[in-house]
Amino acid sequence: MEHEVHEECGVFGIFAPEAQNVASTTYYALFALQHRGQESAGIVVNNDGVFSCYKDVGLVNDVFTSDVLTKLGLGNMAIGHVRYGTTGTSGRENAQPIVVNHLKGNMALAHNGNLINAAELRTELENDGCIFHTTSDTEVIAYVITRERVKCNSIEEAVLAAMDKLKGAYSLVVMSPSKLIAARDPLGVRPLCFGKRDDGSYLIASESCALNAVGGHKIREVEPGEMLVITKDGIKNDTSHCGGKKAFCVFEYFYTARPDSEIDGCYVHDARKRAGAFLAEKYKIDADIVIGVPDSGLDAALGYAQASGIPYGIGFLKNKYIGRTFIAPDQKMREDRVKIKLNVIASAIRGKRVILVDDSIVRGTTSRPIVKQLRDAGATEVHFLSSAPKFLNPCYYGTDIDSRENLIACHHTTEEIAAIIGADSVGYLDIEHARLLAGGDGSGFCCACFDGVYPTEIPAEPGKDCFERPIAGRPISENPKFKKKQEN
Repeated sequence: MEHEVHEECGVFGIFAPEAQNVASTTYYALFALQHRGQESAGIVVNNDGVFSCYKDVGLVNDVFTSDVLTKLGLGNMAIGHVRYGTTGTSGRENAQPIVVNHLKGNMALAHNGNLINAAELRTELENDGCIFHTTSDTEVIAYVITRERVKCNSIEEAVLAAMDKLKGAYSLVVMSPSKLIAARDPLGVRPLCFGKRDDGSYLIASESCALNAVGGHKIREVEPGEMLVITKDGIKNDTSHCGGKKAFCVFEYFYTARPDSEIDGCYVHDARKRAGAFLAEKYKIDADIVIGVPDSGLDAALGYAQASGIPYGIGFLKNKYIGRTFIAPDQKMREDRVKIKLNVIASAIRGKRVILVDDSIVRGTTSRPIVKQLRDAGATEVHFLSSAPKFLNPCYYGTDIDSRENLIACHHTTEEIAAIIGADSVGYLDIEHARLLAGGDGSGFCCACFDGVYPTEIPAEPGKDCFERPIAGRPISENPKFKKKQEN
């Protein structure tokens, strides 16, 4: 139990009616999406078909200095990306967007999600002579689209053809010399929306908060399986991959998305408050105060307090200048960051029975020091509630949960978990309630990490580092572990 759950990635794109400082617009949008990935960031600017790219490891404000933004220059299009890698190692080589120069021009691509057939596609491409420079599945997508592009009359035809071959989760922004394209997998696992600014610029983003951050307004979601094509003549769409079952990742509502984002007609803040109300209905605890773990536990704590009548309080002060703690590369550094990141407001806690609400309990390693902080500050009782159900299964679609062996709920009862993290009791949201967070009928969600019901087949070669494990000098399909899974 060495790490906590990680986010996915964030993508953004802009098509402006005329050349302007689209790099700065993308920079501010990526700031709004920083919560989705703190490993690396990148921007590609299109100025009359000439692509200028800069990407590096680090936070957005560290990667993009004023000099870097100036060198990117003006343009009428740009795409940007913030990354936490769920396939491929950390490093500049795996930063996005990816730029490809091919027989019919050039293309830039940014991707959020995980393919379940990335290993098979990569082997096929390598057998055709493709040489890979990264260990991410985004490069696989780029190659698949490029291979189709040399056979097609347009970039949108190539993307549509690629969508027939890509399996799993992908929300894409693709830029050619004259077009900006958004595409979402037929299941709609990861979010993607589009909007517009008063100056006529079209915007594409993982979340609506990024549209708002740059003065835009949301038009709607990109539908599962839909492709949007934006040109100087306007916007058109293709729905040939739409109409299947939907499987939006319910964990976006618990944790990943920002509270001020609106997804499918439901604000994330409201969904989390609803989770807290469901917890209050299930767990009627005699306590003095309800507090949340910043940031994603606060809304659920407020919902619990309002539903239960127990006073809501601020129990932790969060350091604004440190990122999400589990991004740290090793366990000791991550634990040190927990101490720096959260500080108990002792006067609010001392002598009280505390209900502590967090977004989840995945491996328990961040829960334990947080509970200890409350004990040390004088809390007489600590009841820990998770606004997500128990994590029991790995995720293959973009959330970095790739093994059951490190999931605490797979190996311990609720009472044992309470003892491990030092709480008086532990409670979880029911899966049935999880499906109702957005206020609908509970259909159209992927809850596989909780209930094990996957919307697709399970990949033959799962895992964040699947492209690092082949035997040296041999394609991944010759890895004995891969072959065994294929045979099974």
